[in-house]
Amino acid sequence: MNVFRKVIRFYVEGFREMTVGRTLWAIILVKLFIMFAVLKVFFFPDLLAGKSPEEKADYVLENLAPPASGTEPSIQ
Repeated sequence: MNVFRKVIRFYVEGFREMTVGRTLWAIILVKLFIMFAVLKVFFFPDLLAGKSPEEKADYVLENLAPPASGTEPSIQ
């Protein structure tokens, strides 16, 4: 348990003493927010919203593995 506390204290003291590091962490967090919050809203629409479970299953089945171009699946 003592080793665990030493490791935690090492990182806590390291983050307290940072000067440039805090700015860099702030930039990283802003970039992550932009990537996951802003881009998701504008570039990844929810195509399955408002559909029934059967419609969702059909949509996934149709788009999961579309047939190769120019070939029809053979049903025997």
